[in-house]
Amino acid sequence: MFNTRRQLSKKAASEPRLRCTEVDENGNVILVDGEFKKSELIARFGLLPRDLRKIDSSNLPHILVRPTSILLNLLHLKVLIKHNRVLLFDVYGTKASYPQSAFMYDLQGKLQQKTLATNGGLSYEFRALEAVLQSVTQELEADFEGVRDPVIRILSELEDDIDRHKLRVLLILSKRVSTFEQKAKLVRDAIDELLEADDDLVAMYLTEKTHDIHRQLDDHTEVEMLLESYYKLCDEIVQEAQNLVSSIRNTEEIIRAILDANRNSLMLLDLKFSVGTLGLAMGTFIAGLYGANLENFIEETNWGFGVVTGVSVIMSLLVCKYGLSKLRNLQRIKMQGETPPGRDREYHWFHDDGHVGLLDPRNREKLRRLQMIKADNKKAPKKSWW
Repeated sequence: MFNTRRQLSKKAASEPRLRCTEVDENGNVILVDGEFKKSELIARFGLLPRDLRKIDSSNLPHILVRPTSILLNLLHLKVLIKHNRVLLFDVYGTKASYPQSAFMYDLQGKLQQKTLATNGGLSYEFRALEAVLQSVTQELEADFEGVRDPVIRILSELEDDIDRHKLRVLLILSKRVSTFEQKAKLVRDAIDELLEADDDLVAMYLTEKTHDIHRQLDDHTEVEMLLESYYKLCDEIVQEAQNLVSSIRNTEEIIRAILDANRNSLMLLDLKFSVGTLGLAMGTFIAGLYGANLENFIEETNWGFGVVTGVSVIMSLLVCKYGLSKLRNLQRIKMQGETPPGRDREYHWFHDDGHVGLLDPRNREKLRRLQMIKADNKKAPKKSWW
């Protein structure tokens, strides 16, 4: 019995605890950095164990609607909303950061508004939800501005000069922008998923549930408009991030094309030097034959040196000219080859009207007849003359 109690006490001591700050219905903070066991939170707020796993072990954005609460895990905020309570979780035991402090200040300001829902104001849970969504969108905008400015600056610098250091910085910024884009997409998709669920939207009216007021399945205009406004903000941020990623990709493609063009220029220069070396080799080959220690009649004449020199120079020039002409022909890229003789008269309608002539039904009929005539000529047997 004592061993069982000891084991239970050890298990209770080792049970994970969650730190949280609690705000009451008047917007006053009644608990700061309070520690709760998971079992206590489950029993007190009517949650499920898998709901708390969305808080302490998941970094993906989630918006869970339960019969008596709304659980949100969006970026830096992990919040539980009741009809008269708000809990801000701090899972990792760290102190409140600046975004969380700004959220608490804004949350208290919204919750202290005493405007009734019947007079056009938002209920308690929707004011808390709006504070959460506003803090999340502001954090996304701040992160995007922190990523966008360096990217725009490095892209403008790459237009003037391309070096290895700038390309390395662009690679790092590209990864940061891609990570931010994925994060913004996850937040947008979480809101969109909630907008698609009518039963969850109706279940978010927690204050009305306490007064036994039940809405129809399609009667959720108030919360739907609230969520759609912040969904559009998140979607605009995602679109801007995608445009920034597209600019980075286009710049990388342009840089790749420029580097390929420079590489091709170096290869072309190497080929030109090779052609020049081949021409010089031809001249030195002829000069080497007649410069060998062999007796011939040319060495006894007065014009031998000039003739051999002239022939060597001419042969070198001819070889160089031939090689450079072949190289120049290879550089040309023809989009359309030369028309063979006799085809101009056959396809005169195509050359007169251009590609637009193919759209004319009469021209298509002419082309079909020509193809049929060619096919019949190929199938016809050849006449023998014997």
